[in-house]
Amino acid sequence: RSRSGSGRGSARHVAVIMDGNGRWAKSRGLPRLAGHRRGAEVVRRIVEAAPDSGVSYLTLYAFSTENWKRSSEEVQGLMELFSIYIRREGKELKRRGARVRFIGDRTRLNRDLAEQMGRLEASTESNDRLNLTIAINYGGRDEILGAVRRLAAEIAAGRLAPEALDADAFSAALDTRDLPDPDLVIRTSGEMRTSNFLPWQSAYAEYAFVPETWPDFTPELFARACAAFGARNRRFGAAD
Repeated sequence: RSRSGSGRGSARHVAVIMDGNGRWAKSRGLPRLAGHRRGAEVVRRIVEAAPDSGVSYLTLYAFSTENWKRSSEEVQGLMELFSIYIRREGKELKRRGARVRFIGDRTRLNRDLAEQMGRLEASTESNDRLNLTIAINYGGRDEILGAVRRLAAEIAAGRLAPEALDADAFSAALDTRDLPDPDLVIRTSGEMRTSNFLPWQSAYAEYAFVPETWPDFTPELFARACAAFGARNRRFGAAD
């Protein structure tokens, strides 16, 4: 996994909790979905800008397992927005060299949306300029429980010795098995919690909590957060 040791350097993998769409819309007297639509536009700009900050992996938290608790109108609108985003941005993402992956439980998603996601993954599989991962119906605890169940089944079947189960083997059972761990996690909108996002993978990540809502987040703010990360001394438990 991508823990290279102490010192400073650029953030190879940045994960983002895109928070504040609803509050942005409410403050302007707009419906919440207007905030989500504006947020989708910001996604495009951040995806375009990320490689300029030295970022090779960008992971975006789009819809959590807890977001199903929102109104049916908002949930349906979000699902439609995801579908529209894939249709509109798919060719451009491929042209820009982005490899797209989705993590999370797809079984609860509309079949057409799930199929769109699969086609976009397949069509961008050979790209390597930016690895873009989008978390939809994702929850960190659910992901960990799923990994535990799969590994327990392997042990019960005699295909995995209990003593062989180490951190690397556990990481390989997660949705993010092909990704390095995040170096930096950014959360917008001033909230200071991790919200069940990549809890195992972010054990050694640096965090940046920024006051701007996601619709107000800019490539300049993204670059600033990445630059600030580069100035941090990451010791991973070692002495100063």
